[in-house]
Amino acid sequence: MIALIQRVLQANVTVGGRTTGAIGRGLLVLLCAERGDDTATGERLLAKLLKLRVFADPAGKMNLSVQDVQGGLLIVSQFTLAADVWSGNRPSFGAAAPPELGRALYEHVVARARALHPTVATGEFGADMQVQLVNDGPVTIPMRVAPVSLAG
Repeated sequence: MIALIQRVLQANVTVGGRTTGAIGRGLLVLLCAERGDDTATGERLLAKLLKLRVFADPAGKMNLSVQDVQGGLLIVSQFTLAADVWSGNRPSFGAAAPPELGRALYEHVVARARALHPTVATGEFGADMQVQLVNDGPVTIPMRVAPVSLAG
């Protein structure tokens, strides 16, 4: 599973002019399920995400998590994170999970996030979305969590 995490002052996602999710200070999480991923992969990614220390403490050090600062999570599905661009000029998305599995894993991660964190907003799986954000820092962190069978 791949996530691109951006620390934001605010972020929102719209579909067809309708806002589907918005947060103030927190993390925008662009999320991609890959072939071979399962719910355990999503659980491990979410656990890491919630504890990731990317917010400044009073001394200005990145020492606090989204939970510590009571920030929001905006989780947006983005299968294009699985793009392979090394052969030719047109990206291949063969590593992305099939849409049914991608949706199920995305919905699982969102449901677990909502059970563990008070402020969780989302995009709309499979929709043409527009995402707006004010990146804070900027802080942008790529994260990949492999399925247990591949992680060793």
